[in-house]
This record gives sequence, structure tokens and C-alpha cells, in this order.
Amino acid sequence: MKNINLKTRTIVVDVISALFILLFVYAALTKVTDYHKFRIELGKSPLLTSYARIIAVAIPGIELLISLLIAVKRFQYYAMYFAFSLMALFSAYIVAILKFSPYVPCSCGGILQNMNWNQHLIFNIGFLLLGVITILLYPKKTKKLTLK
Repeated sequence: MKNINLKTRTIVVDVISALFILLFVYAALTKVTDYHKFRIELGKSPLLTSYARIIAVAIPGIELLISLLIAVKRFQYYAMYFAFSLMALFSAYIVAILKFSPYVPCSCGGILQNMNWNQHLIFNIGFLLLGVITILLYPKKTKKLTLK
């Protein structure tokens, strides 16, 4: 990937960053606008029942915070690690639900609710790959976090 010029790297990083921002803002707003349903479904999850109230508030907040950090160039590189990590957690949750749970709660709201859990996992894996690509292609000269 070292053979890709700076301009191409920057364009790829910017496009993928925009996709992550779109995904996380959309997902957060969907959860917030239908908060009651989101919290109830979390409460039904055998893995998250005890933490449903905290998670229902924390997840949309984290998604919005990561989106904001991705949008700010000086934090973007590290924010992509956060985005990748959050997608990895979501993917691990889906695998755990599919493999170990007798009850599979309703999935996300919005257009993602039309996916079944296996399709949602494939979607998440796609974003995990986009996250890896972004981190690997991130232009070296802009990686350093400058807190001036």
C-alpha cells in the first residue's frame, strides 16, 4: 500500500471517513428518535439486560462523539481506531447473540432493521475492513496528533 500516492490515500481516507460519519450519525439518531423501543430491545437481550439503561444512552453518545472526532482532521487517525473498535464490539455482540443466545432481539432501527442478524454481521465486517483500509492508508504526514 506504500505505492499509492498521497492524493489517492487522502481521497480514500476522506471517503471512508465520511461513510463512518454517515453510519454512526444515522445509527445514533435512529436510536435517539426511537429511544423507548431501543431501550426495551436492549432490555430483552440476554447479554445486556442488566446494562440496558446505561447502554441505551451511552451507545448513541459514543457514536456521535466518534463521528465528531472523525470529522476533525487532527483527531481523525485515532478516531478511526475508535470507530474500528466500536464496529468490532458490535460484531462480537452479533456473533454472541447468534451463537449463544436462545432469544435474538430485534436489530437496529431505520433501514438497517430490514437486515437479518447474519446480513448485519456481514455489513459490520465490511465496515471493519473499511476501517483497516483507512488506518493503513492514512497519510503518514498527517498521523501525528497535534494539540496546539
